Amino acid sequence: MSKLQLKPHVFKEYDIRGQAGTDLTPDFARLLGYAFGQLAKEQGHKKAIVGRDNRTSSPELAANVIIGLRRAGLAVVDLGQVVSPVFYWARLHYEVDPGIMVTASHNPPQDNGFKIALGFATIYGAAIQDLRQRMENLIDEFDQEVRGLPPVEEQRPNPAYIEMITEKIKLDRPLKVVVDCGNGTASDVAVDLYTALGCEVVPLYCQSDPTFPNHHPDPVQPKNLVDLIKTVQENKADLGLSFDGDGDRIGVVDDQGNILWGDQLMILFWREILPKYPGTTAIVEVKCSNALVDEIKKLGGQPLFYRTGHSYIKAKLKELNAPFTGEMSGHIFFADEYYGFDDALYAGARLIRFLAQQEQPLSQLLKDVSRYYSTPEVRVHCPEGSKEKVVEAVKEHFKKAYEVIDVDGARVLFPNGWGLVRASNTQPVLVLRCEAKTKDELNEITAAMEEVLQRFPEVGEVSWG
Repeated sequence: MSKLQLKPHVFKEYDIRGQAGTDLTPDFARLLGYAFGQLAKEQGHKKAIVGRDNRTSSPELAANVIIGLRRAGLAVVDLGQVVSPVFYWARLHYEVDPGIMVTASHNPPQDNGFKIALGFATIYGAAIQDLRQRMENLIDEFDQEVRGLPPVEEQRPNPAYIEMITEKIKLDRPLKVVVDCGNGTASDVAVDLYTALGCEVVPLYCQSDPTFPNHHPDPVQPKNLVDLIKTVQENKADLGLSFDGDGDRIGVVDDQGNILWGDQLMILFWREILPKYPGTTAIVEVKCSNALVDEIKKLGGQPLFYRTGHSYIKAKLKELNAPFTGEMSGHIFFADEYYGFDDALYAGARLIRFLAQQEQPLSQLLKDVSRYYSTPEVRVHCPEGSKEKVVEAVKEHFKKAYEVIDVDGARVLFPNGWGLVRASNTQPVLVLRCEAKTKDELNEITAAMEEVLQRFPEVGEVSWG
């Protein structure tokens, strides 16, 4: 074990993630379990919970995490193969706070990773780096032999999870739903859940297969929704639902085959939720459309812009005791009637319930929303050491003439729209997005943003798509 070299790049902002077998080995997983187990024991915990996604490397990594946790003196509840939301819920259901979920979410099949839960949610930022340092400090100590390891208790929580949601969600009428799991881990639970709710389910790629042979399980990419759109149209379904590899991000297609992005979904959910919480603060991720801001104000809420990143959003939700929020990426957080963590399967159930209460089809429900023209989310290469410098320069440039929201990068408020540049938390890229009331105004905003970025030779070429 003393020969193990920890690679700094795998310790990300929200989780640990890298290539299985090279970056993340069985030895790495054992040491991670051991170091995290020591941390949990210091906080008074006696038991930890472990789940894993359906990747080829996940069973071996999970088994070694369990060894490490037990060698640290913790008993283990082994959930087997589950989506991340079931892992989150199982912590509450089995009353076990510390936990490790083995998953690389929507990364390529050869990757894997670990989401580490302690307290309200998964740890992130400085806490990830603290765990890395703890692992470094324990490499030699881990070689010591331990006898009489604590027990492992196997649990399979999917049936209880489905029962929990069906008790919370009742439909006014049955709907026809196409469910595309992209052969990811949601294949084990999604069809059973929506069938139990009373829906007519048309399954698409709902056989667990870690090679992801049909398309990658990442609903943010339109190319991964092509088959879902076609199947919804062919079956005259009420809607289509798509899930990422570990089931915490949702993609939605309406009855006409139109993609509904995260901010559009939030408009629909706020219409149900805000009347129950008059005047509440509504967290808006900086990448979201002004259409969402307009709708929140119309419903009597108080928009609050906040930074991108599911860990940050989740923490802000708890801090403000807010009932609901979400991200463009499809992470949706319900504290209203639910637990506050990102659960795409539950979000799908809430959307189905909301739609079943309407007289109009899903494709008609956003017809009255403010119309804006926008770019897609654009990613431009920028070296790690330069990202923050460039963002700061953009902010200072535009502050001379416009209001700038700087909670995460720079969202520049132009008279008839906005432009955003922010540093990615996970890649050596700048993330750009612009929006305006007309196409001409959008072109003016993109040109203004691009002109400033071009002053930096280290910034890659901008293609607005």
